[in-house]
Amino acid sequence: MFLINQIKNEAHTIQKRTFSELGLKERKHLQEWIDKNTDILHENLLIIQKEFAGFDDTNERLDLLAIDEKGNLVVIENKLDDSGKDVTWQSLKYVSYCSSLTKDDIVDIYQEYLDKQGNGENAADKILSFLPYEDIYEVEINKGDQRIILIAANFRKEVTSAVMWLIEHNVKIKCIKVTPYQLNDDILVDSEQIIPVKDIEEYTIKLANKKQNDRLDQEKEQTRHITRRQFWTDLLSEMKNKTDLFSNISPTKDNWINCGIGYGGFCYTCVITSEFARIELNINKGVKEENKCIFDQILIYKSTIENDFGDELEWERLDNRKSSRVAYYLKDVNVFNRDDWPQIIAFITSKITKFDSVIRPILKELF
Repeated sequence: MFLINQIKNEAHTIQKRTFSELGLKERKHLQEWIDKNTDILHENLLIIQKEFAGFDDTNERLDLLAIDEKGNLVVIENKLDDSGKDVTWQSLKYVSYCSSLTKDDIVDIYQEYLDKQGNGENAADKILSFLPYEDIYEVEINKGDQRIILIAANFRKEVTSAVMWLIEHNVKIKCIKVTPYQLNDDILVDSEQIIPVKDIEEYTIKLANKKQNDRLDQEKEQTRHITRRQFWTDLLSEMKNKTDLFSNISPTKDNWINCGIGYGGFCYTCVITSEFARIELNINKGVKEENKCIFDQILIYKSTIENDFGDELEWERLDNRKSSRVAYYLKDVNVFNRDDWPQIIAFITSKITKFDSVIRPILKELF
């Protein structure tokens, strides 16, 4: 930091100091500065308690508890010259304790804080003047995730690494670096948001949210793979008692299995989704025009096939795709709902054998 002498047009260095060199204390000084002016933290907050220790079965106490302009609780931890290596763990404990606080709890906590100041102020009225509500019963406080703000002159690598990891996992946390300076008898304090970097904070949060969503999608996909593999295991086991069609097929993570039927370019396919199950004759000889021609040849036998099968089929020429298919659906079932499995398995095992008995003679006659 520099002091500019406009007369001489010179920059004079203002001496950087440490809090300990200046005899400044965490609770007596830094905590009080923040309590009286939250601009040090680069945002407008309503401080509702200092040295809060209202946690069951623990004697721990957090430095400052606040409400932000969205009604979220904010845990503020001050560490002066050195962040220490355990501040992230410490703050995570505190937000976990605060996560269960109700609106009434928070109003009571704030009222206790105001009563200690002896100004006769009402907590509900103060909250209403801070948040955009007219009635305390309409106020929403602590409905979302709790937030963490860490303050120190220097942050250890263990802390910054942990904070970045937490941000990537959608924990709302930031680090404010405070640096004291001395100019003659005056003390100056500079505060800087270092994580996430203020200028790219929105981008950092969006990127963290995307990573979190991608991670959740991967976990969901892994769960889907496990579910489908187990379903196919159960289905193929049951099928062994009904048909040899899929006797050489192994369970898979995919939402389909198929088997050849002795004619090149044809196979029977079973499909399972969250909305339906399907059996089909799939026609794919590699050339789109040939597949459509074959489909049209089989379509000539539509009435015979459906009469022998006992129900209408779906004749899907699929002109925008290479392959074509003749299909039969079971609607309104979900493979990810295990209660639907008996119905789906009974559908596939019974209908695929009937399907084969009416389709195969037509293929034999044509090809």
